[in-house]
Order: sequence, then structure tokens, then C-alpha cells
Amino acid sequence: MKASTNVPAGYRERHELMDAARLSRALSRMAHEITERHPDPAATVLVGVQTRGVPLAHRLAGLVKKASGTAPRVGSLDITLYRDDLTAIGPNPLMKGSDISFSIDGRTVVLVDDVLYTGRTIRAALGELMDYGRPSRIELAVVVDRGHRELPIHADYVGKSFTTTRDETVQVLVAEQDGEDRVVVYEKIRQKTPSPKRRR
Repeated sequence: MKASTNVPAGYRERHELMDAARLSRALSRMAHEITERHPDPAATVLVGVQTRGVPLAHRLAGLVKKASGTAPRVGSLDITLYRDDLTAIGPNPLMKGSDISFSIDGRTVVLVDDVLYTGRTIRAALGELMDYGRPSRIELAVVVDRGHRELPIHADYVGKSFTTTRDETVQVLVAEQDGEDRVVVYEKIRQKTPSPKRRR
């Protein structure tokens, strides 16, 4: 197994959940599920949540086109200013920008993100999405559902459900952002407590 160069600080790789081939198959299955549920791509749009949700949304749109002949429109959301922990991430958060250059009124919007965890990211995405219009329906597609929900949010399309501990984190690595396609589980590195010195 290839060692990743994208290890989060304070973590070490526990195991690989998906390699490139398994990630590709998961996205293909999700795209077919979207196509079966929404056979008219013109009435459906995909909106990726920055950062990795955006390239994933573009990949899904390409796979939907392969299955149906027509690609749905793709947009992006930067939820930074809608987060409920905005005050905790510093005075100058890095903004990547949102881009929805088409109407979402009356359409089905499929939000696309990499990992579903507490649900707070998706709550923020829903809040921002409503500023762009009134869709007929909003659905959610994620590559990994890792559990530990704090809000009543669920995914309609899931690449893989995997139960984690809170000391673990899951990263969906995509070639467009990370130079490789992998899904990796990392565990927090525990600091060793020094043994008390014996008295002589």
C-alpha cells in the first residue's frame, strides 16, 4: 500500500478504505442511482461543497452523461461564512468562492460532499443554497458516511458507510486536489505519558 503524503497533522494512517479502482466503482454506482431516480438530467443539478465535493460533483456529472447522454449542470458552494463555528476558525478564513450560475428554482439539487460526519457542513450548505432559489427537492451524495451524526441529516447516495471512532478521521483524496485517488482512515497519534521516576 502506497504511503500518502496527505496525512493530517497529529494523525497516522490506519488503513486504506478505498483505492482508486474502488472509488471509481463507487462513484459509478452513485451516478447510476442518480440517473435511475432522475431520468431527466435537465431537471437535476449537482452542487459540490468546497473543496473536494466540487471535483466529485464534476465526476458524477460526467458519469451521469455516460449513462443518460446528457450531463447535469454543476455548481459549487463555499460554506465558510455559513458555518456555525466561524468564530473559531480565525479572523481571515480562506475563501474559495461559490459558483451557481444557473437557476435552481423548481429543480432537484444533489449536494455532493466527500465525507458525511456530524451533518453540520451540510446544514451550512443548505442555508447557503436557499439564498440561490427554491429547488423542488434537495438530495445529498457523499463518498463516505462515517457516522456520529449530530443533526437529523442523511445521505441519499452513499459510496460506502463506515463506522469510525471520534479519534479517527476519514479523507477522500482526489487527483484534482491531492494528486491521487484514495479514501483513507487516519487515527490520532496518542502521546506517550512519561513513566514516573522511581525514588532511590
